[in-house]
Amino acid sequence: MSMNIRNIDHYIAGLPSANTSGRTQDVTNPATGAVTGKVGLADAAQVSAAVAAAQAAFPAWADTPPIRRARVMFKFLQLLNEHKDELAHLITAEHGKVFTDAQGEVSRGIDIVEFACGIPQLLKGDFTDQVSTGIDNWTLRQPLGVVAGITPFNFPVMVPMWMFPVAIAAGNTFVLKPSPTDPSPSLLIAELFKQAGLPDGVFNVVQGDKAAVDALLEHPDVKAISFVGSTPIANYIYETGAHHGKRVQALGGAKNHMVVMPDADIDQTVDALIGAGYGSAGERCMAISVAVLVGDVADKVIPKLIERTKTLKVLNGTNLAAEMGPIVTRAAHERITGYIAQGEKEGAKLLVDGRSFDGSVAGEGCGDGFWMGGTLFDHVTPEMRIYKEEIFGPVLSCVRVENFKDAVDLINAHEFGNGVSCFTRDGNVAREFSRRIQVGMVGINVPIPVPMAWHGFGGWKKSLFGDMHAYGEEGVRFYTKQKSIMQRWPESIGKGAEFVMPTAK
Repeated sequence: MSMNIRNIDHYIAGLPSANTSGRTQDVTNPATGAVTGKVGLADAAQVSAAVAAAQAAFPAWADTPPIRRARVMFKFLQLLNEHKDELAHLITAEHGKVFTDAQGEVSRGIDIVEFACGIPQLLKGDFTDQVSTGIDNWTLRQPLGVVAGITPFNFPVMVPMWMFPVAIAAGNTFVLKPSPTDPSPSLLIAELFKQAGLPDGVFNVVQGDKAAVDALLEHPDVKAISFVGSTPIANYIYETGAHHGKRVQALGGAKNHMVVMPDADIDQTVDALIGAGYGSAGERCMAISVAVLVGDVADKVIPKLIERTKTLKVLNGTNLAAEMGPIVTRAAHERITGYIAQGEKEGAKLLVDGRSFDGSVAGEGCGDGFWMGGTLFDHVTPEMRIYKEEIFGPVLSCVRVENFKDAVDLINAHEFGNGVSCFTRDGNVAREFSRRIQVGMVGINVPIPVPMAWHGFGGWKKSLFGDMHAYGEEGVRFYTKQKSIMQRWPESIGKGAEFVMPTAK
């Protein structure tokens, strides 16, 4: 094997673990198309080894006082801040997103770790004195056991951090199954956890594909599964995990709209659409992929969008001047180009065609990378596939509607309900939009309304399978189970058996 191609394997019970399945997958640099690594794909036996390590570590970790668990998280937080640029470089090398965007991803992940450091407060229960004569009642929250996270390629640091910091701080042990497309950040995270003093087996990493996913879903010792990815897979994860008796939160796909009202600030609107539509090459579950232009505002917005889309700085992500990097894989590139062709076929007006972008201008050695410029469509209608389906690429579709009610009805009729935004100066419009829109995360003059760490992330409709959102207080509830305790002492117990439903006395 070439000296430049690394073996990327697993992390189990506090140590790197060589792959034993005999199956691997290429890891590429999207900017150049070059193979940089071979990631091992775990089989059921290796998944079982990781789960066994987590199960063995669970009793002692669950018994560790929350304040001591928090101290490990504080040390982990310190190490993350010291190594955040190293993590960002790994993201850029394997995902392709521009370095500054990768830095932002790491920072948003670190926010969740900061939140998890407050676990002693977050686990506090309720106490009621004298619920009945001589009886007190209180609640507490206890960890589930071994829990697992299955995470996507587009945020190899931030999305896992939506899961494991809260889970581990709450006393669970964790098995992470990251995307095999960009697996390296997960191993650096594991090493930093080790340096922070996390006991062996509390955090484990198994690289893999569907075989590893199914092994986690079916394993009887895995008590809960968290997932982020496409809606068909989220539905599969939810149904299969529930069938095997697990608690499941599965975050699915999106088709995020941004409504532009006639009174919106046009320059701010265009800035927002360009950044939210083409940032990270549109490979975000919160990317804006549909601009809903109300009334005559389209005539003001479209010319500026054309100009800005044509002048996007599409460069190697290592170039700090870059606004957009390459597409993550060749297969993803082919899928996106197929959608653009479909949009043309269905009659949408193609204003800017990103397929013609020449990767050789993106930087030295980039001629064979997976490059594409921004694509802009106008006169898109709800019947078109480019409107209905998640493209997950740098394609922005403009839909024209007559009024505010039509905009709300259009969005509410879509099967997805992840994120949405409305740009307006009108407070009443903003209030009505926030109340009436059937979407889980809403921005008013905020194009990508990803909630902060102490709130929770999650959509509605086919964008979320399960009852609880990721991170925040809902994350604490997801990774713990409530126990209610009623207590009285012999001196307060009356004589004789009681055969009726207990009531307050």
